[in-house]
Amino acid sequence: MIGLIVRRFIQLLLLLLGISFLVFMSMHLAPGDPATVIGGPTATASDLEAIRKDLGLDRPVLVQYVDYLGGILHGDFGYSFQTNQSVSDAIITRFPNTLKLATASMVVAVIIGIIAGILSAMKQNSWIDISSTTFALAGVSIPNFWLGTMLILIFAVNLQWLPVGGLSSPIYTIEGMKQLILPAITLGTASAALIARMCRSAMLEVIKSDYIRTARAKGVKQKSVIWIHALRNAMIPVVTVIGINFGGLLGGTIITEQVFAINGVGRLMIDAIAARDFPVVQGTVLLVAAIFVIVNLIVDIIYAFIDPRISYD
Repeated sequence: MIGLIVRRFIQLLLLLLGISFLVFMSMHLAPGDPATVIGGPTATASDLEAIRKDLGLDRPVLVQYVDYLGGILHGDFGYSFQTNQSVSDAIITRFPNTLKLATASMVVAVIIGIIAGILSAMKQNSWIDISSTTFALAGVSIPNFWLGTMLILIFAVNLQWLPVGGLSSPIYTIEGMKQLILPAITLGTASAALIARMCRSAMLEVIKSDYIRTARAKGVKQKSVIWIHALRNAMIPVVTVIGINFGGLLGGTIITEQVFAINGVGRLMIDAIAARDFPVVQGTVLLVAAIFVIVNLIVDIIYAFIDPRISYD
């Protein structure tokens, strides 16, 4: 296990290095000029040149990249072109909202997905199974921005049960929980559908195994057979989907944060892209990539606890 963690850590560093290079180059080679955005329509050619020199954009791109890597090694991700705020401070300020949204969405997805998957497997080809399949298809197909808008229209505008958006209240308060409900459902629906389908497939395969028939023949209660014997052995592919989706949720909150006016990392990234704010875009992308790899490492470690037969030697 220690060897696995060391190998994955090395892979993490190499992956982040490659991602940083691709993002850095793509941002600098894409059309548009940060100096033009900062200077505005009234800026003269000399003004734009002075802005580029002040930001260090007049140097060769590779030189800028090497300097950027040197800053990262010292924990310096640069400063925003727009606000002159430290990128690290900007991310730290907004990341809690994104983490709360992604975690709440994952909780919704896991609860709905696993319960729907188990019921669908136990009632194969029944109306429950058909409903679960329809839900999965709809969950994957419906765009987040449309679903979020419809939920706001129904539950916030018409019924006035829940707030329209924002995460201004602490999560442990009633108001904070209310603010999370609609965005969590919006973001977690697609993941719930994928988890439900994977859980159903895994459960259908497991409940046909010999040890499940043996447990039933010995008189083990149905609940114990499902929740203790079958579900644990069916969780390996489900945990994989959960891990991948959680990493994806952290990077996929962009649209949901826009719809619900949540001041998170996704919204920070969108604003930075629009303003050609290179340091902020690079910092947010590296954060999402690092979290995605770390989550997958955690998933691999969880495998060994779910099924001790798995070896990483």
